[in-house]
Amino acid sequence: MKPFRFALVLLLCHAVTAFALPRHAPVPGGVAVIDLGPGSQMAPTARWGEQPVAVVRDNGRWFALLGIPLDTLPGELEIRVSSGATTTTRQVAVQIKNYPEQRLTIKDKRKVEPNAEDLARIEREQKITEAIKKHFADPAPATEFTLPASGPLSSRFGLRRIFNGQPRNPHAGLDVAVGTGAPIIAPADGIVANVGNYFFNGNTVFIDHGQGLITAYMHLSRIDVRAGQVVKKGIPLGAVGATGRVTGPHLHWAVILNNTPVDPELFLARP
Repeated sequence: MKPFRFALVLLLCHAVTAFALPRHAPVPGGVAVIDLGPGSQMAPTARWGEQPVAVVRDNGRWFALLGIPLDTLPGELEIRVSSGATTTTRQVAVQIKNYPEQRLTIKDKRKVEPNAEDLARIEREQKITEAIKKHFADPAPATEFTLPASGPLSSRFGLRRIFNGQPRNPHAGLDVAVGTGAPIIAPADGIVANVGNYFFNGNTVFIDHGQGLITAYMHLSRIDVRAGQVVKKGIPLGAVGATGRVTGPHLHWAVILNNTPVDPELFLARP
């Protein structure tokens, strides 16, 4: 989909959407919600280094939403905020957060120690997913999500994972413990950025919600949407499965903000 058309569709998709902020959690894997001033002013833009940062209007004020990488050390982060010809900076104090460890046994050993052919496939797939995660469409996203599958939460975000005794990347999503065939729904409006079968992720759907807010739904048994499709909150995306690197059927739900995986629970409506 061409960038102009993509932005226009997202704008129409969000035209009547009410925004609600994610919870402020300035920790590795969290989201910093940064007050940028009155909403009566021109919409500002924000950047962290060269990476654009989402800016939304909520309760009459502008806020920047900065996703903080899991490997960030405690200290200060700085974003640049531009409004008209004026550029200022905002500081974010990143706090410590320690995540627990999780040990898993994977029966398919190739999913832990890929062969040369697998590694070539993984490299190709990484290029695709990196491009999806970096995409930044102009319209502001809806930022209050519903849980995309109905079931208990199992593996939480940020767990330090050890597969078959070997350390691997931390758990960059939230698992919902539901059986094969259970429905998966869109947690908010957006556009399907990509669908496909991936080595680790299995059958996967990516949704672009706007301004660098991307969600992904992995290990599906069935995909019911197509790339480029406009989706509204609550419509079916597919069904839970056990494809890719799994120990059993479940939904792995990931949320990416400014090209950074963040804790999905921060975006769920407060009870």
